[in-house]
Amino acid sequence: MNQGVSAPGAIAADNEEAHEAWNGVLFDRFGEFREIIIGSLGAHGAEALRLNPPTAGERVLDIGCGYGDTTQEIARMVGADGSAHGVDVAERFIEIARTESAEAGVENVSFEACDVQTATFPATYDYAFSRFGTMFFANPVAALRNVRNGLVPGGRLCIVVWRRKLDNEWMHRAELAVERFLDEPEDSEQPTCGPGPFSMAGADTVSDILLNAGFEEIGLRRCDIVVSIGRDLGRAVDLMMSLGPAGEIIRLSGGDAEKIRPQLQDAIGGVLADYLTPDGVLAPSSTWIVTARAPGR
Repeated sequence: MNQGVSAPGAIAADNEEAHEAWNGVLFDRFGEFREIIIGSLGAHGAEALRLNPPTAGERVLDIGCGYGDTTQEIARMVGADGSAHGVDVAERFIEIARTESAEAGVENVSFEACDVQTATFPATYDYAFSRFGTMFFANPVAALRNVRNGLVPGGRLCIVVWRRKLDNEWMHRAELAVERFLDEPEDSEQPTCGPGPFSMAGADTVSDILLNAGFEEIGLRRCDIVVSIGRDLGRAVDLMMSLGPAGEIIRLSGGDAEKIRPQLQDAIGGVLADYLTPDGVLAPSSTWIVTARAPGR
């Protein structure tokens, strides 16, 4: 079994607001739309693991593991001689991950709540993975440097991050529709999610972050998948009203958004209607599958 985090550390001051959001309202909303987030958008993580699988016997760190579904899958891939350790800043996600892995009978898996930006990992991991878990650090260089320090010489990294908004029009269209009615408030009583899902969308940005974190052999592979964002248009509108860039503006706007909720729903429904099919609301989505290696192979 993995040694976990040798020094968990406190939540970094610049991540405290994101921690509040992910351990609070965003945890609740992810639960409401789990079948879409895991069952559909999770296909990007599955493709990354198919192309860059951990090997039998490896020790794997899963960054921003959420419910731990990827951690469980990795644990199965590495077999009884390997192990998978999932970490997430939100304690509520870790509680679910522990419960569900125990119910599934996965024994070579463990979980820990920590801020990767302040944690110290023992240098025992052969492989580090993340599905949409690295875009929300206030200081991604510091966080990924800690990950790199936790890898053995030559250890591999594979992360999945969203590409540009323009390459994920279903999110961008919803955001533009909301911005016709609301400006993102500079001051809000609601906590923000951190830098946001598109903070690592640029190839040069990702490469610079990883280089500054000490990684080598950096590669980016575009991954385009048609995903379901709702079984019907109403469900897709609810998703966009709750999560993503549009949902963040609505949430931070509070009462101002609630006053015009019907207008917002109609506007988002109008821009998502193009994706409606007999099989639900299906939209093209695009990510980077980013690979790198720790020095010293």
